[in-house]
Amino acid sequence: MAKCFLSVCSFLGFLSVALGAFAAHALKQKFSDYQLSVFNTGVQYQFFHAFALGLVGVLLLKNGEAPLLKAAGYAFGLGVAVFSGSLYLLAFTQIKWLGAITPIGGVSFLVGWVLLGLSIVKYL
Repeated sequence: MAKCFLSVCSFLGFLSVALGAFAAHALKQKFSDYQLSVFNTGVQYQFFHAFALGLVGVLLLKNGEAPLLKAAGYAFGLGVAVFSGSLYLLAFTQIKWLGAITPIGGVSFLVGWVLLGLSIVKYL
């Protein structure tokens, strides 16, 4: 599982940089300031949580298949998909109800951080 989380971390980090550059160059002239802000928020949270997923992967290498750590990794991955994914879709489509989905991803991030904290207390 550690290798999987570390691989996803690498992919999400790469994708964050690529999407950020895409927004700065290709979307700057096509998007409104609001759309660009929404898109960049998705990029930022994806980037931060790519690192969180990497931390989970490294801790799994040290602690084996610790269930709380694995759950934290899944929560971070789900958070990126739902939080950042809904913001990317909102920026491109301007379908306002997509903004109602975004907090589900935010809650997933929060759950991931709580599980990571519990894991540190329990396993380290």
